[in-house]
Amino acid sequence: MVRFRSGSLWTGLAAAGVLAAVAGTVALNGQDRVNERMRIYTAALAAIEQQYVEPLPSVCASGQVCGSEMLIYASIDGMLRTLDPHSSFFSPGEFARVRERQEGRYYGIGISIVQNPATKEIEVTSLFEGSPAYRAGIRRGDIIAGVGDEDADGWTTDDVVQRVKGPKGTTVDLRIRRPGLDTEIPLTVERDEIRIASVRAAFMLDDQTGYVRLQDFSETTNQELGEALRRLRASGMRRLVLDLRNNPGGPLDQAIAVSNRFLPRGEVIVSTRGRVRNSDEVYRASRQGDYTDVPLIVLVNRESASASEIVTGAVQDHDRGIVVGETTFGKALVQSVYPIANGAGLALTTGRYYTPSGRMIQRPWDGSFDDYMLYVQREQSGERERRPEDRKYTDGQREVYSGGGIEPDFFVPGPVEGFNPTRFSRMLLARQVFISFAERFTREGDTRPGAMSAAAYTVGPEWTVTEEMIQDFRRFLESQRITIDEAAFAADRTFIEAMIHYEVDTDLFGLEQARRSLSRVDPQLREALAHFDQAELMLNESRARREAAGRSAQAR
Repeated sequence: MVRFRSGSLWTGLAAAGVLAAVAGTVALNGQDRVNERMRIYTAALAAIEQQYVEPLPSVCASGQVCGSEMLIYASIDGMLRTLDPHSSFFSPGEFARVRERQEGRYYGIGISIVQNPATKEIEVTSLFEGSPAYRAGIRRGDIIAGVGDEDADGWTTDDVVQRVKGPKGTTVDLRIRRPGLDTEIPLTVERDEIRIASVRAAFMLDDQTGYVRLQDFSETTNQELGEALRRLRASGMRRLVLDLRNNPGGPLDQAIAVSNRFLPRGEVIVSTRGRVRNSDEVYRASRQGDYTDVPLIVLVNRESASASEIVTGAVQDHDRGIVVGETTFGKALVQSVYPIANGAGLALTTGRYYTPSGRMIQRPWDGSFDDYMLYVQREQSGERERRPEDRKYTDGQREVYSGGGIEPDFFVPGPVEGFNPTRFSRMLLARQVFISFAERFTREGDTRPGAMSAAAYTVGPEWTVTEEMIQDFRRFLESQRITIDEAAFAADRTFIEAMIHYEVDTDLFGLEQARRSLSRVDPQLREALAHFDQAELMLNESRARREAAGRSAQAR
């Protein structure tokens, strides 16, 4: 969870030094200690620059830092890593990308890329739906072979980004290599404003149940959610599933605004506590929520974190809805992000978040930071050790516990799109075989310039996975030198079919259609739908408590 500060951290420290100069001898002594430490640091830096066995690189790859700048950046990052797992330093390029994610938009063609560690090629890993790249027919797994007249051999991702981004309305010429094709695909793509949507899917599961997938939080999240909910209500929505699985969080104000949509005016949403001035604050619903009368179920998993945990904790503590899924990640540190010199930035932990009942959401990091970050890879049982002193109570006097994420009301393991697959199928995911297999499919009537492919199947929006496709998938695994675990394949058959369907839909029909198809078999979502009776009962009881409290206040 981040809060951006407008000023420079270094400017703040300099001002603090001026104040110290007039505050007295004790403060001056403190400043002397800071100066002494800076002398130690600069002496070490000078020794490295002058005496290290090899000269520091003076020529940087595009987008990289080198020389003394490299040492300074690394030392700041190392300093922050001694504090907690989330305080961090951002180079200018990284800080610019952080701001893009927070603002929810930038100018370019709408692709995410990585450098393949084995081949060093630049691969497309995802596309923003409706973006220029999507309209041009670029697909996941495509290789950026060149931009303009330049070949991409030896390029970093920053090299590609610098050439692909540009003013709205201008064009960029790309050459794409696609597995299964012998020739490159030339494409001219017009740059446009790329909006990074928070709401990735919003549709009706049946004639009364709305579904919203909130993928992350950005500065446009509450606006997007409001538009989605209005469309669903117009379609007959009388109850809602809010899907926060794999949502890593984002700005605090958006978590508060999203929570407020489901809570009455005046209800506490979250509080913060820290050691610096103004860090202790209580945030309440500032208005009457538009959807306080809608039975609500919130879906979470082990990768739901930060802002998504604030929303979930507020819903649970006020008995506003039922939480289904896994225990959330437990990341609830106030990250104040400061722009510093030369476009770099600093994310510093300045406080912790607490739910309305007083639960601390943050999970301890008593062991190594690596153990803390690998939490998502551990299996969950739904049971954990609880200490009596961590016990808190919801408005309806249900027991909840502090200090390790938000526990669901109904535990359903499902770290992968609601499923809990075997190790074999998780290996298939890690090797991206479902994405690769999806390249064999094309869409009926697809006339985009880059839509040509070595397709074995042409499908429409309501297609199904056939036995022929499954046998073809098995042959594809063998061609990738993957030994099939027959028992695991049989146990995961529904999951395997779902992932084939999901990846093909994502490529050809968009994320909303992919989610719609997946919703029919998603085990966590199917379980969630079974608990709307409890959600409605809880909503009615909560409303009755508020009305009784109101009458009591009037009587006094």
